[in-house]
Amino acid sequence: MIELPFALSEYKARLQAIRAEMARRNLDLLVVNDVANQHYITGYDGWSFYTPQVVLVPLADEEPVWIGRAMDAAGGLLTAWMKPENIVGFPEDHVQRADRHPMDWIAGWIARKGWDRGNIGIELEAYYYSPKAHARLTAGLPNATFHDADLLVNWIRSVKSAAEIDYLRKASRLAEAAVTAAYDVIAPGVRECDAIARIQAAQVAGSPDFAGDITALPPTILAGENASAPHVMWSDRRFGENETVALELAGVVRRYTAGLARTMQLGRMPAKVGDTGKAVLEGMEAVLAAIKPGITAEEVEAAWRQVIQRYGLKKESRIGYSIGVAYPPDWGEHTISLRPGDRTILKPGNVLHSILGMWMDGWGIEVSETILVTERGCETLTSFPRDIHVKA
Repeated sequence: MIELPFALSEYKARLQAIRAEMARRNLDLLVVNDVANQHYITGYDGWSFYTPQVVLVPLADEEPVWIGRAMDAAGGLLTAWMKPENIVGFPEDHVQRADRHPMDWIAGWIARKGWDRGNIGIELEAYYYSPKAHARLTAGLPNATFHDADLLVNWIRSVKSAAEIDYLRKASRLAEAAVTAAYDVIAPGVRECDAIARIQAAQVAGSPDFAGDITALPPTILAGENASAPHVMWSDRRFGENETVALELAGVVRRYTAGLARTMQLGRMPAKVGDTGKAVLEGMEAVLAAIKPGITAEEVEAAWRQVIQRYGLKKESRIGYSIGVAYPPDWGEHTISLRPGDRTILKPGNVLHSILGMWMDGWGIEVSETILVTERGCETLTSFPRDIHVKA
C-alpha cells in the first residue's frame, strides 16, 4: 500500500464532520462524484475518472466505499485507506457501451447493500458526473429520494488541518520554483511551448525533498495580443520585444495546490503598465491587511476595489477563491469567493488564492498570493517578490 497522505485519524475526523452535516440534512447516504472530494474522503488517487467513479458515504458508522472501473480497483487497494471489500470495481463490459452504463451496475450494487431507500444526497455539479449518469443512477434506484448535496464536502474542506497546510507550504515552494524558471527562460525569440516545458519541469521536480504533481489547471502565459484574455493556452508563438508577460502558475504536492501569479516585462516598461502595476500591488497590500478571522469575503474585495477606484480602474471578476486539494480541470474549491455579495465569514484555516488580474487592451498584469487565514490575521504561503520583473 502506498503511504497515505494523512493519518487514519484525520480521515475519520473528516468522515465525522461529513456525517454530522448529512444528519443535519436528513441524508441516509451520500454519493460523492467530485474527484477531489473522493480523494479527500478516501485517499484514492488515480487518473481513472474518465469513466464513472463514485464514493459512497453511509450515515451509519461504516467505512466509505469506492466504486470505479474494475481495473482501477487495484489502485484503490494501493492508495485508499478502507478495507479491501470497500474497494469495488464494476465489470469491464460496462465501460463505454451504448447498451449499458456503469451507473446501472452501481445502482444495483447500492440496492443489494440495502442502501436504496430513504434520502440520498448526490453532488450534481461535479465535472465528471454526466446527465446520462444521473439519469441511469436514479432510474436504478426508484425507491430513493434524491437531494442535491453539491458542496457539502467542499465547505468542510474549506477549513484546513495542520497537515493540509504543511502540503500547501511545500506546494508554495514549487510555485516559486515555477515562476523562477519562467523568469529565467522567457525572453524575446523564445517559443511559448519551450517556456512551458521548463516551467512544468520545475513544477514537478523543483524540490529535492518532495515530488510535485500535475496541476489541476495548466500553466498560463499571457503575452502579446493574448494578454487581454485570461485563459488562452500556449502555442509555438515566440515572445516579442518589449512585451508584458502575465504568468499564472502553481505548485502541487499530494494534490494540494498553491497558486502564484506574477508579471514580467521584456525590455522597456510602458508607463501604463507601471502605473497599473502600482495600483495592483497597492491593492494586494489592502487585501492582505483586510484578511482576518471574522471578516466577510465581500469586505476583502471592497478593500481592493477602494484602491483601484482611486486609480480609475475597474475589475468585474472576483479577486480570489478558496483553494486546496484539486484535480483537473480546476483548482478552486467552489466555496468562498472574494467578490461583492459573498458574506462568508472567514475562519482560521481557510486558504485563499487571491489573484489580482487586470486584462487590458493587448496587455495584462497578474499578481496573486496563496493566503492562510490565521488566528490573528493572515499569512502568505508563497513568498516571492511581487514587483513587475523587468528583463532587459
